[in-house]
Amino acid sequence: MEAKILNMKGDEVGSVKLPEKVFGLKPQPTLLHEVTTAYMANQRAGSAHVKTRAEVSGGGKKPWKQKGTGRARQGSTRSPIWRHGGVAWGPRNTVNWRQEMPRRKARLGLAQALSAQAAGGRLVVVESVALDGAKTKEVAQLLKALKAGPKALIVTEQHDAGLVRAARNVQGLKVSLASHLNAYEVMACRTLIITKGAIEKLAPRWN
Repeated sequence: MEAKILNMKGDEVGSVKLPEKVFGLKPQPTLLHEVTTAYMANQRAGSAHVKTRAEVSGGGKKPWKQKGTGRARQGSTRSPIWRHGGVAWGPRNTVNWRQEMPRRKARLGLAQALSAQAAGGRLVVVESVALDGAKTKEVAQLLKALKAGPKALIVTEQHDAGLVRAARNVQGLKVSLASHLNAYEVMACRTLIITKGAIEKLAPRWN
């Protein structure tokens, strides 16, 4: 399985053989759903928290006497039906949303996600991504030359602070390291731009 290698101007400069174990698998929707759901669950902060009527300050005094007023009986102004009262059945930060995922399964899910992008014609291999400076204009020109639409993902073999800084202002564009790549990021993008060096760094993970 081979793919064209493009330069930053979009011109073909060679070809690269894509590892079958990484880019030649048949995607399994069930497995891809499992690994992407686990990734999203692990990103949840779980910090949403509301106070119940027992935790809201005040409300110790009975608003009015039990009988004789003609109004409904009330025992506290901190009831959920009152303004400034507690919240009934609201979110509490006592839930652990984390889902454990075996490494081999996560690795297989990543390979299937990469294979799905390659089979769908959404994989673009570039020789390298080297910017003269941290300019958003250069990144925009690169995406235009590679005919990459919105929601693109650039995968590099090593961290490039200038590229990360330049890509911040491009809507929908993300930059990731080959060593940090996961199935969710790959499946979420519409165009996967990966450097030749990143492919060489990914392949040993499946040996």
